[in-house]
This record gives sequence, C-alpha cells and structure tokens, in this order.
Amino acid sequence: MIRKLRRTPTEERRIGLARALSKRGVCSRSAATALILAGRVRLNGQIVRDPEAPTRSDSSITIDGEAIAQSAPLYVMLNKPSGIVTSAQDERGRDTVYECFRDSKLPWLGPVGRLDQASEGLLLFTNDTAWAAALMDPSSHVPRVYHVQVEGIPDESSLQRLRDGIISDGEVLRARAVSLLRAGERNAWLAFELEEGRNRQLRRMCAACGHPVLRLIRVAIGSLTLGTLAKGTWRILSAEEVASLAPPGKPGL
Repeated sequence: MIRKLRRTPTEERRIGLARALSKRGVCSRSAATALILAGRVRLNGQIVRDPEAPTRSDSSITIDGEAIAQSAPLYVMLNKPSGIVTSAQDERGRDTVYECFRDSKLPWLGPVGRLDQASEGLLLFTNDTAWAAALMDPSSHVPRVYHVQVEGIPDESSLQRLRDGIISDGEVLRARAVSLLRAGERNAWLAFELEEGRNRQLRRMCAACGHPVLRLIRVAIGSLTLGTLAKGTWRILSAEEVASLAPPGKPGL
C-alpha cells in the first residue's frame, strides 16, 4: 500500500520571488522580474537579484523598502471591448485590457485565459493562480459560450461540419455545440460552445467553411454570463459565482 506524504508547515511548496510578487497582487511576473533584476527587491532583508529565488508564504518581501503583504483572493469579470490586447504590456504599443482597470485601485490580477484583439466579451481576472489553473485545465470541462457573426448564411451541412470538426494546420478543431441564432440577408449569428479553445479556433473553423468571422463575443463561462455588464467595465464576482466555476476535486479551490 502506497501512502502519500503530507507536507508539514516547514515543508510547504516554495515559489519563485517574481511569481510571489505577482501572487501578492503587486504587478505582473515580467514586471516583478524587472524590479528584482534592478536590485529594488529585498527578500527577508537581503537584496535578491534572482527572480526564481524561493519564497514561502511567510517570507518578508519589500520593494524600495516598502513591505509587500499578501493580497486577499479576488475574482473579477470584465466585458472586454474589441481592439485591445489581453496582456499587461504590448511590444507594439497597443492598448491592453489593463486600461479598463486604470485608477481602480485593484491589486495586480492576471487574466484567466485570453481573448484576441478583435474579440470581445467575458474575460476573467484573478490573483488566485490555483483557481485560474484549475478553471483552464481541459479536464475540468468548463464550457465557454460564444456568439459569432459570420459572413453569409451557413446551411445545415456547414453547421454539421463545424460540429464534426475542422482540420486546420494539422489540428482537429471541434465545437461541443453549434447552432444558428438568427440570420439576415447577408450574414448570420451562430452560437458556439467550447470546452477547450485553441489559438483563434472559431475564426479558423468558420473561415474553413467559407463564412469568415465578422464579430466574436464570449457571452458565458460555465454558469457565469456576461449579462448587462457594459462594454469596458468590470465587476467583482460573488463568492457563489466563484464557487460555481470551481471544478470539483481541483486543488486549491
């Protein structure tokens, strides 16, 4: 019989200094790395220039002499507008999702997954990395629902092809469900449900069927819906909403 060893308090899992600063809600990991390399961070009283220097939950960390405490877990949903990128900094100088949090006084929060620049809708942020990792794990089977406007009017054979799967660049891209929401004279709106999203998956699938995407909106993640949240605005999730998104049996949830 194999017994699992339990960590004692002194054997807790340690994480790198840059990641610890990110988890404490200070800044992104890349920004933390820059602070550490510049010699502005002290770990337990000593200047440390190694972003991977191991830390514990009770480690003393200061930046420019100011103590950095652990931020309480926070979970936020944003209605991402089209035209901004899901990153903390952009090498091309494009606006990022963090412009939506300007002057909010929120701690540093990382995005849970991504939406590309042209896509819009529901995007989650948190400083709880275990919760985020569990939610993003394909084995959690948390569905994402998208409303997609496409050129032309897909017929039933095109919809079935999308359900069966599209081969693109050696990948099989498949939706859990596809349905026609409404159609006009020149374009239509489709509803897609995905459990695991690949890079630009829906755009690639629709283009392969001859119906390029005109607009793409994520409207739900699990039981959480975008609702009436205005574009470019955010709100904090309730404890019930956070619990409803937590896949059962995942660590740290």
